[in-house]
Amino acid sequence: MRLDTLASQRVVQIYVSNSEIKLTMTEEKNQMSKFKLTYFDFDGGRGEPVRIAFHAAGVDFEDHRISFEEFRKTRSDMRFTCVPELDIDGVTVTQSNSMLRYVGKLAGLYPEDDLQALYCDETMDAIEDLLHQIVQTFGLEGDELKAAREKLATGWISVFVKGLAAILERAGGEYFADNRLTVADLKVFVQIRSLRAGTLDHVPTDLVDELAPALVQHEQCIGNDPIVTAYYAARAS
Repeated sequence: MRLDTLASQRVVQIYVSNSEIKLTMTEEKNQMSKFKLTYFDFDGGRGEPVRIAFHAAGVDFEDHRISFEEFRKTRSDMRFTCVPELDIDGVTVTQSNSMLRYVGKLAGLYPEDDLQALYCDETMDAIEDLLHQIVQTFGLEGDELKAAREKLATGWISVFVKGLAAILERAGGEYFADNRLTVADLKVFVQIRSLRAGTLDHVPTDLVDELAPALVQHEQCIGNDPIVTAYYAARAS
């Protein structure tokens, strides 16, 4: 065998070895770190995908669930007066997609390929844009709420449901990126489940079924994924 070939193999072995050492050191550091996730006490919203990703990573974290009343009393002390907040060894981090990417990497649920990471981010950001529209109807009551939600259903929710279906089709129809489960799938799963469960008054529960049957199939597929079922089984125990 030529010397240059042997040298190349040696470099590859050293690179792989160093990468494995770095990965092991990162895993050990994450196990030593203390994580505290603060979010509302229900199985949905922006915090739920992060919880699932933590469980998938096998990383212990404090699941600090607060009531809406507690939130009203403490939100003025929060950096952007909103949740979720993630505390890592005493350092507070905000922005749900940022923390979901971080924890997703710990769990191996975030693409390493740059283009697939872009697709993953696009999907998660689309859900954030949709949530921004939804939360503007919170606090409304009576006829005002009904009118706002009906407008939302035929407007922005329909726009984003159709758009997400298009992204899913582009990716092959099963997952949103990387041809496998990623945090993008978790985020969409949580939101579509919420829409179909009727958590938003005056938004038809069959809206997604009518506009994007593929998203219904996706929700069912992700809901039956071993990573997701293991999380909810642990929650029930």
